[in-house]
Amino acid sequence: MLVTPEIQQTFNQSKRIVFMTGAGVSTASGIPDYRSKNGIYNGISLRPEYLLSATAFAREPEKQYQFMIDNMYFPHAQPNIIHQKMATFAQQGRARIVTQNVDDLHVQANTPQQHLVRFHGSLYDVYAPKDQKRTSWQNYMQSMYRQDGALLRPAITFYEEVPFDVEQSVRWVSEADLIVVVGTSFQVYPFAGLLQYAQKDRPIIAINLEYIHTPFPVQQVIGDAVEFFEEIHV
Repeated sequence: MLVTPEIQQTFNQSKRIVFMTGAGVSTASGIPDYRSKNGIYNGISLRPEYLLSATAFAREPEKQYQFMIDNMYFPHAQPNIIHQKMATFAQQGRARIVTQNVDDLHVQANTPQQHLVRFHGSLYDVYAPKDQKRTSWQNYMQSMYRQDGALLRPAITFYEEVPFDVEQSVRWVSEADLIVVVGTSFQVYPFAGLLQYAQKDRPIIAINLEYIHTPFPVQQVIGDAVEFFEEIHV
């Protein structure tokens, strides 16, 4: 059992929960994470920090596009119990979610829009930088160019770019009475640095398959987040 009575009581007493989620939240939906031995970064010849960078988009957009299409798009994936339970907390007005994930499964789980920050954007929000006009992700999966030849890209945070809604994320973390970190190796900044804005007396719980290295005072639950969220009572 991963949810101890003390953890359940902490959830029960909390009214301003912030869930901070990473790729491990979506693996149970069939989407691989990035850095594990089965992750999408494993075995690629180019550094992922380059391949998914603004520089690569400027210099080698075809190579970047092919990597994203081959490894990052899972349009038929469905939310799992983690997304669903978090969405229920948010629907009750008791939680907000700041996610690194670009798969939109938090959206599909009916998380209220006002309670969700997609810190690294969405693969399914596609536009042409030339004129900022949107197009469908279905069109993008067929070609990285619009019919008039304009280059397309998803509205995700490439390396070297600033994430979305940083100030709002900082405010949410600073207002939280419980912070729950789920499914992230906590190696990507500024996302990992958001914890510096947590009030010092507020509990922080991390649920991951492996221990995460962080300078912040985190209670670490080592185990499957699916099991944890099956056990937690809303």
